[in-house]
Amino acid sequence: MKVILLAGGFGTRLAEYTDVIPKPMVPIGGKPILWHIMQTYAHYGHKDFYIALGYKAEVIKEYFYNYHALNSDFTVNLADGHVEPHHPDPIDWKVTLVNTGETSMTGGRVKRLQSLIGNETCMLTYGDGVADIDLDALLDFHRSHGKMVTVSAVRPAARFGELEMSESRVVSFKEKPQLHEGWINGGYFVVKPEFFDLIAGDSTLLEREPLERACAMGEFMAYRHDGFWHCMDTKRDHELLENLWAKEDAPWRIKP
Repeated sequence: MKVILLAGGFGTRLAEYTDVIPKPMVPIGGKPILWHIMQTYAHYGHKDFYIALGYKAEVIKEYFYNYHALNSDFTVNLADGHVEPHHPDPIDWKVTLVNTGETSMTGGRVKRLQSLIGNETCMLTYGDGVADIDLDALLDFHRSHGKMVTVSAVRPAARFGELEMSESRVVSFKEKPQLHEGWINGGYFVVKPEFFDLIAGDSTLLEREPLERACAMGEFMAYRHDGFWHCMDTKRDHELLENLWAKEDAPWRIKP
């Protein structure tokens, strides 16, 4: 199934990195967070990617254009320019890179890919959130209800420790637990082709009119993902994800 990845935002809350590179290229364990997200999809057999570019599009284009050179050792014959890679990454993804405008909103970026996706159901997510989501279960859920749109609903970790109290006595304490209530949009959508028709143009925010209209039509369903999910919005988020990866304790890591 085709997969749309939104990778065009400015990432202003990660200015420590995004002054130089776009947010989806901020590395975790030496690989862009975008690569980690794509690994999850590829693990479930979804390897046909359509990346909606915007801010610093050239950085993402250069990364994939030079992917094998950047991810393997190689020998260059300077006489004729021939490059011989040594132990190249056996990756078998197909990656289509589309400049969807530097100032387009999320919905506008999706709309610009309509002709490339065609009359097919596709998957869609943001280029800054990793999860240990079961994409087979997500697709099974989407097919079971037959509606236009499925979103993965997640419960992010709280920013502070949670106290359960009986009067003044602490009954239990959990450091930054997963929230018990308040499901939020975690991305990892599945959408039918008619969803594109709910998007007016470049200035349309995906999370407003298109999804609100789908909801009003009774065509919007939520797949509840109770596992790990984390969006890299700030330097603190990046450090958390880096630490999980470094300790080999990253829930989204695809094990060989």
